[in-house]
Amino acid sequence: MEYNDQMKNRVKRIEGQLRGILKMMEENKDCKEVITQLSATRSAIDRTIGVIVSSNLVECVQNANEQGEKTMEELVQEAVNLLVKSR
Repeated sequence: MEYNDQMKNRVKRIEGQLRGILKMMEENKDCKEVITQLSATRSAIDRTIGVIVSSNLVECVQNANEQGEKTMEELVQEAVNLLVKSR
C-alpha cells in the first residue's frame, strides 16, 4: 500500500500533539487539559485509521477484482475487522 502525503501529514500532526502533551505534563498542567488533548489525539488517530483502512479497502478490491482472489464480501469483512481491532 502506498501512503500518500495526506496520511503522512495526519501522523505528523498527531506527533506534534503528543509532543505538546508531553510538554504539558512536564510543566505540570492541569489534568483536565492533558486529558482533553489526549482525547483529541485519540480521535485524530481513529480518523487516520479510518482513512488508511478505507484507502486500503479500495486498493484491495481493485487488486482482488483483477486477480479474482477474494469476494467483495470477504474484503469488506476484513476492513470491518481492522476497524474493530483498532478500537
